[in-house]
Amino acid sequence: MSDSPESRPSAVPRRAGVSDVRNVIGALIGFYGVVLVVMGVAADSAEDRAKTGDVNANLWAGLAMLVFGVLFVLWAWLRPVIVEPDETEPAEDSPM
Repeated sequence: MSDSPESRPSAVPRRAGVSDVRNVIGALIGFYGVVLVVMGVAADSAEDRAKTGDVNANLWAGLAMLVFGVLFVLWAWLRPVIVEPDETEPAEDSPM
């Protein structure tokens, strides 16, 4: 069997996938958005509305964060980062 780059199955460029930072950012912002939406729906009080000028700030901020998180995940899905094989494998002359 040959060790040429053409014969190795890992020589094909691949997507970054879950390790793409846009997925992590989108998931975290989306999670915080869900928390704010739940708090805006379940724990809305007249006192909180008086502080914000009769606006449910948690609900609107949560919805905006959900949209932002979904956009980040869509961005990562539609325009993936392609990882070249030579970037993931150490050079042959470098010590491990």
